[in-house]
Amino acid sequence: METLEVRAPEIDAAIKLRRSVQRFARQLRFRRVDSAISGTKRSVLASLFHSEQPLTLTELARRERLQPQSLTRVIAELEEARLIARKPDEIDRRQLLISITAKGRNLLMVDARAQIGWLGLTISAHLSQAEQQVLLIAAELMERLCDISDAAKDIGDAAGNQSPQS
Repeated sequence: METLEVRAPEIDAAIKLRRSVQRFARQLRFRRVDSAISGTKRSVLASLFHSEQPLTLTELARRERLQPQSLTRVIAELEEARLIARKPDEIDRRQLLISITAKGRNLLMVDARAQIGWLGLTISAHLSQAEQQVLLIAAELMERLCDISDAAKDIGDAAGNQSPQS
């Protein structure tokens, strides 16, 4: 006779949310216009886009939760594709500042428009107004969970703790 495994409700929620987010992310990836750019490169471009200012390799690596050495090739390839630009820091000439170019911004915007278009049509065609409100609340809760995780990571960094690499 098999025994049923009893789990805490938050574990069941975590399992279901993880699976749903992975499946959802896959659907968004399918709507990318240019699939020649890897997920890592897109993530770097997005970090630069959202920073609204040039970043050093060290700061970019921290935001991406990678070692700076891991980004060296990615940065070189993005620069070769003219999606980013590097220039010396005015204050510390030893540092290079990395910024997203207009071409890099455009790549992100084209993908975002395609993804938002698909998502907006799918939501309006298949979800009731009440379900759309629940979806907004869920999105806010997911953002809050990410903010909590980011804050905990920053605290861990300040305390000298290592975080898992992504």
